[in-house]
Amino acid sequence: MSYIKFQGIKKSFDDAEVLKGIDLDIEEGEFISLLGPSGCGKSTLLRCFAGLEEVSAGNFILDGNNITELAPQKRDIGMVFQQYSLFPNMTVEQNLAFGLEIKKVPKNEIKERVRDVLEIVGLTDKKKAYPGQLSGGQQQRVALARAIVTKPKVLLLDEPLSAIDAKLRKNLQIEIRRIQKALNITTIFVTHDQDEAMLMSDRVCLVNGGLIEQVGTPVEIYTNPKTKFAASFIGHYNVLSDIQFSKAFMAYMPEDSVMAIRPETILLSQEKKNKENSYEFEGIVKESRSVGNVLRYHIDINGVDLRADTLYRSFSLYQDGDKVWISVEKRNCLELTD
Repeated sequence: MSYIKFQGIKKSFDDAEVLKGIDLDIEEGEFISLLGPSGCGKSTLLRCFAGLEEVSAGNFILDGNNITELAPQKRDIGMVFQQYSLFPNMTVEQNLAFGLEIKKVPKNEIKERVRDVLEIVGLTDKKKAYPGQLSGGQQQRVALARAIVTKPKVLLLDEPLSAIDAKLRKNLQIEIRRIQKALNITTIFVTHDQDEAMLMSDRVCLVNGGLIEQVGTPVEIYTNPKTKFAASFIGHYNVLSDIQFSKAFMAYMPEDSVMAIRPETILLSQEKKNKENSYEFEGIVKESRSVGNVLRYHIDINGVDLRADTLYRSFSLYQDGDKVWISVEKRNCLELTD
């Protein structure tokens, strides 16, 4: 039996239906990301599970118990928001102890738990500091420590890294995942950043328009999207209609179907390769741009724009207007549903 079950979760604000029937099973100790664009309902789902919003229909089951009607403080859930909301007039130590004091945990145990969690997040030397004396990354770790010091059954993270600069964000992604694994705490993480979700998650739950579009491991989601939305949102796929595909590839495709092709599976060369089980055709480079250590080419094939990604190599650099041969293995052309 799954540790957490979302059963037919619906949520409306006046006439606007934000969640349209969410069903999801999560295993104990799993790190799962709710990934999707702004406004898709992922944060609303998290807030409903935490008890901060009432559901319009459906049930939340945690460790075999229905918690749908319980008050937030009785759900045994820890949560970290985008805004850390630390008490500015309390030291780090006092911020962490506050929730335990409210629960009337014995003083000796409070001291021990605070000491242990500060060690876990690497802030033992900052226990006497006030939030205003800490960096953004340190404040984020204090907020995380405050959420886990109460030993909740579930940890909820609502885009906690969105306000942190890119370099520190990468370090904190790794740090959060390390802490989650060390504690084996079931974690639900909300993000709109696909790279973040792919790096941190055991499974990714792709949310679109108040519904779950697809659930799978990062590799499954990336290599085998099931729908046009999944392919458009994950991995910068080329998404071609049946008309576009037939025009560019000179190959038949069923009417009203959609084909997805990852840019990095497209090979560019100056000569035709004559590879078996591949589509091969000639195109013209329209534009190239640098994306990190990758060159992204836009190739015109019979009026259809195709993106191709290559690593920087002296023998694979092409200029705008160059003619190139394109080779795509047929197995890398994925037919999707709408």
